[in-house]
Amino acid sequence: MKRALISVSDKTGILELVEQLIALDFEIISTGGTKTLIAEAGLPVIGIEEVTEFPEMLDGRVKTLHPAIHGGLLARRDDASHMAAIAEHNIALIDLVIVNLYPFQETITQPDVALSDAIENIDIGGPSMLRSAAKNHASVTVIADAADYEHVLAEYRELGDTTFATRQRLAAKVFRHTAAYDALIAGFLTEVVGEEYPEKLTLTYNRKQALRYGENPHQSASFYAEPIVKHASLVSAEKLHGKELSYNNIRDADAALHIVQEFETECAVVAVKHMNPCGVGLGETIEQAFLKAYEADPTSIFGGVLAFNREIDLATAQPLSDMFLELLIAPSYSAEALALLSKKKNIRLLKMPIYNTSVASDYVKTSVAGGLLVQQADEIDEDPTTWEVVTTVEPTTEQLAALAFQWKVVKHIKSNAIVIGDDSQTVGVGAGQMNRVGSAKIAFEQAGDRTVGAVMASDAFFPMPDTIEEAAKVGIVAIVQPGGSMRDQESIDEANKHGISMVFTKIRHFKH
Repeated sequence: MKRALISVSDKTGILELVEQLIALDFEIISTGGTKTLIAEAGLPVIGIEEVTEFPEMLDGRVKTLHPAIHGGLLARRDDASHMAAIAEHNIALIDLVIVNLYPFQETITQPDVALSDAIENIDIGGPSMLRSAAKNHASVTVIADAADYEHVLAEYRELGDTTFATRQRLAAKVFRHTAAYDALIAGFLTEVVGEEYPEKLTLTYNRKQALRYGENPHQSASFYAEPIVKHASLVSAEKLHGKELSYNNIRDADAALHIVQEFETECAVVAVKHMNPCGVGLGETIEQAFLKAYEADPTSIFGGVLAFNREIDLATAQPLSDMFLELLIAPSYSAEALALLSKKKNIRLLKMPIYNTSVASDYVKTSVAGGLLVQQADEIDEDPTTWEVVTTVEPTTEQLAALAFQWKVVKHIKSNAIVIGDDSQTVGVGAGQMNRVGSAKIAFEQAGDRTVGAVMASDAFFPMPDTIEEAAKVGIVAIVQPGGSMRDQESIDEANKHGISMVFTKIRHFKH
């Protein structure tokens, strides 16, 4: 007779499983609430204290941590000395372990959870049993996921045992499971003690979906999500229509989401291509905001990803329905707008909360070959009234509003970054060039004659006055930049020469 040890926090489907194991001639050992549930169902079960000959104690903290349990799990069946020790101490072998763990994640996500409650939901015996069984998977089958119940039962029915390949696969899954569980605990306690950059960074992610391919068709890819996401994120988006998201859709959508989150009091629309905004518009209505984002660059928006911070209504959906767009993100869609947009086969429609001001995404993680860079997110609060006017000419109230708007946008553009526009629209974007004047010329060319009377934002200082000189030629009237160059005075002198107002923020926004 085979012996199964069952101890589960989530008891869904467990009675049906026990019934089938008993039919397969298994003897069932169980603990605490699981044992009570099985016994009350009238099914035969052996209590853990009958096996250990030691009572559960310390409010259940100690019950399975005993040689009678772990000896039965860890004994190598092909090692004569192991089997002799088992026989000498009258320990019965355990062939199957089914364990899921205390609900630590569910506990710490409760509002205002007490530290003591979190600590009590750190499972000790469960991971120990899982790890012992997984280590000895040459002989022991271990299940930590109810999704594996049926496959294991099928092998027992057909073969009388599980295959080594199955036991090995389940063992690997168990170690991933316990590693993720420990990573959550480590992360929680690290946050409690306020350790900003610990000596060990333990991260865990759950696979959300397999992707068709990565950046290019020859690259495989998957989308993983943090177990606990407290801020507005694509991982919590609901897809209302369209094909599954691609790798590039997700990258572009994430970039669009970050930009549109800069604007909460105004209706805002952001159009993104290749992780850079090609148009950002504000308006009194979401339709007006969209039209401004579209008019900013009608060419580049083709095949783009758009983020809206207000519901998409029918008036906004009508021009959208005539365009080729990859993806729309919005907090909601009117019934009429959703019906109209859903007629487009290839567009993807995502619904998700745009804002969650209670918790920000504090850290950004970037992979490099063999490592990971971690930094605070670029989410500093800035007050334009504290900016320093460094030129003779001061910006007007309207120009200062325009500079503040463009400054919010430029921080999200790949460096070197230049953006041109007014107080509600970008008209030119220069991104990712190896020199700043090169980015500026791209932005000027895109804007055309709309540069006349426009303002300009630069994500970092001007190392020389050539960009100011070019800006003057196309009619720029005000500039915002961090300042901080050894040659700042040359740029100030150039701006004064052409009657351009310029302000220093003293905050740089490189985005590599």
